Amino acid sequence: MANTLEKLAQIIEERKGSDPSTSYVALLQSKGLNKILEKVGEEAVETILAARDVEKAEDKSTLIYETADLWFHTLVMLSELDLKPQDVLNELERRFGTSGLEEKASRETS
Repeated sequence: MANTLEKLAQIIEERKGSDPSTSYVALLQSKGLNKILEKVGEEAVETILAARDVEKAEDKSTLIYETADLWFHTLVMLSELDLKPQDVLNELERRFGTSGLEEKASRETS
């Protein structure tokens, strides 16, 4: 999994300086962080709606498609902010062995 994220992050980095008329990544980044955040929010909502619909239809393909869109746009956001997927993976690894309830409580007091 990490290899796929790394490869996609590398492609996103390579396309940052591309012509916005030929690269979706370059187009998003040319519009700035707020546009990228708007797309992340839009994809998050679409993912939530697709997850809700899975219970009814039992077809998970739309959920997978929308989650891929969400992950992609999240990687574009991280790239715009000079972060890498490994930064997020490191944080997840740091949390291993810690109860989710404990981790959440530690953030509320910080």
